[in-house]
Amino acid sequence: MKAHDGMYIGGAWRPAAGPDVIEVVNPADEQVIATVPAGTAEDVDTAVRAARAAFPAWAATPPAERAARLAALREVLVARKDEIAETVTAELGSPLAFSQAVHAGVPIAVAGSYADLAASYAFEERVGNSTVLHEPVGVVGAITPWNYPLHQIVAKVAPALAAGCTVVLKPAEDTPLTAQLFAEAVHEAGIPDGVFNLVTGLGPVAGQALAEHRDVDLVSFTGSTAVGKRIGAVAGAAVKRVALELGGKSANVVLPSADLAKAVNVGVANVMSNSGQTCSAWTRMLVHRDQYDEAVQLAAAAAAKYGERIGPVVNARQQARVRGYIEKGIAEGARLVAGGPESPREQGYFVSPTVFADVTPEMTIAQEEIFGPVLSVLPYEDEEDALRIANGTVYGLAGAVWAGDEAEAVAFARRMDTGQVDINGGRFNPLAPFGGYKQSGVGRELGTHGLTEYLQTKSLQF
Repeated sequence: MKAHDGMYIGGAWRPAAGPDVIEVVNPADEQVIATVPAGTAEDVDTAVRAARAAFPAWAATPPAERAARLAALREVLVARKDEIAETVTAELGSPLAFSQAVHAGVPIAVAGSYADLAASYAFEERVGNSTVLHEPVGVVGAITPWNYPLHQIVAKVAPALAAGCTVVLKPAEDTPLTAQLFAEAVHEAGIPDGVFNLVTGLGPVAGQALAEHRDVDLVSFTGSTAVGKRIGAVAGAAVKRVALELGGKSANVVLPSADLAKAVNVGVANVMSNSGQTCSAWTRMLVHRDQYDEAVQLAAAAAAKYGERIGPVVNARQQARVRGYIEKGIAEGARLVAGGPESPREQGYFVSPTVFADVTPEMTIAQEEIFGPVLSVLPYEDEEDALRIANGTVYGLAGAVWAGDEAEAVAFARRMDTGQVDINGGRFNPLAPFGGYKQSGVGRELGTHGLTEYLQTKSLQF
């Protein structure tokens, strides 16, 4: 797609307030493919004022009509699915097949789910002698990451619109073309002017201005825990609501009764997916000591198969960051069994699929989010030891448990301090709530729980 040189505000593409631009780089070949405006606080203010002006009418729009607009948006995304996939591949580096199935396919499913929910959700209910109203919060500032650019946009914007909120979106600077494409789809779907607005820009400038803006009622942010803490502090000072989906260091617990080969192969695939740039990736594989050597061999062999299939990480900074973690793992005594810090290609921001053995729970690579194709395999002595290791980080976003008996896996999963657990390779469910415990965030996305993040409650007594 051709990049727009303005901001989508109030239903039209408008010139940016300042002259600065952001270069969009294809991480597979390091070539600049487009430029977009670097938004300023003035651009953010213009967008928020447009959203505020559009809010009363959109909030008063019957839910059935909001549902119809979201259904129309879904159909536009379906029609432009190939273009979405090609755009994500160009600016994120994701292999095209993965872009088609996940980066384009999942947001379409999520958009459809909110069209359905907008039509079926009980925005009013009777409780004794009271009528309880579930009303939109107001203007939402949505700040989204680059790793799943369209999914993260739809997971925030669709429920906000279904609730009756209006939105200003500040997408990640690495993947703004996907956000511009989404704005085109919103326009084509006939969503009223000002209900959705887009400002491209840098986080410390446009993102901060959006989070601090006095007329933004809720900030929904997905990204690092460090930035999430800063946004939480800003919002707290204004008594402003936040929804924060932050980092993860998820444990993949393989109990002794599990099908070891299947658990290991699926676990490695989970970590290598999207070049390891997934906040919920199972980056710590926990295996009983009696099965540990076999599991390490299986993991190393599985990782080796991804050498030519994996895409690059998003930019040079991320490549250096991931390679730095690999070097730190080696320095702290972990045993490298696949991959390593050397780049596998001369051009592009590629990182070798990497597996570490002999990892101990206190090592940096077992505690900090790497956000790259790096797996740590840790041994445990018994189930209590596995639980201690699994729960032994500041994060609690996701995880997995494998066992020969499903009830055994469920019993272990119930004791994990994390927001979502896959049992024996359970499939992704776009209707299930997604979000974390501890420092992995506040609030939930997807399904009914995602919708209620954008609602506030009023009761009328009779």
